Amino acid sequence: MSLYAISDLHLSLAADKPMDVFRGWEDYQNRIEKNWRRIVKAEDTVVIPGDISWAMTLSEAVADFSFLNSLPGKKIILKGNHDLWWSTAKKLNTFLEENKFDTISFVFNSAAVVEDFAVCGTRGWFYDLGAEDKVVLREAGRLETSIKAAIETGKRPVVFTHYPPVYGEWVCKEIFDVIKKYEITRVYHGHIHGSGFNNAKSSYDGVEFKLLSADCIDFCPMLIV
Repeated sequence: MSLYAISDLHLSLAADKPMDVFRGWEDYQNRIEKNWRRIVKAEDTVVIPGDISWAMTLSEAVADFSFLNSLPGKKIILKGNHDLWWSTAKKLNTFLEENKFDTISFVFNSAAVVEDFAVCGTRGWFYDLGAEDKVVLREAGRLETSIKAAIETGKRPVVFTHYPPVYGEWVCKEIFDVIKKYEITRVYHGHIHGSGFNNAKSSYDGVEFKLLSADCIDFCPMLIV
């Protein structure tokens, strides 16, 4: 069993928002599928930390989730800033059950055990969105809740966020303080695209960062363990 991850798939099978209008995203869904099927086996797990679908509602997201469900392996999904279809945990799980999406699960104030590891995390917040203290504190609280849930499993926490906790010279102190509190030494994130890759941090204050945005890893799931 292997654990992989890839972020920011931006699927749009039922939405008129194709990413291939952007440079480097040509034929991206087929590239994702080809790479995924080449390396991911049925017994593997792939974490997708956000920006899964351009759908506005769960009903609009059925086609995109059907595509994901058809790919090899189990998939663990966290929320991104463009996942406007995201709802309550109960509604999300009901959506999976009703559509028989049996290879997909969510991390939402929770953790998911994968062999010797526990996948945990949250969306986070970003420097260009303004100082909204309530949102930042809520996301920091969700990250702590998720990490605690991971620790309670007795497995090693593997932390994912959608937004990078550190980017360029900017640090989201509330999020980063939680990371340091629980002695997390590596965080996987998405959100950054194109030339923004140049400002993505590889490390800060003893913590390593790995960027998982699909266009930054050649639309191929990255091996985590």
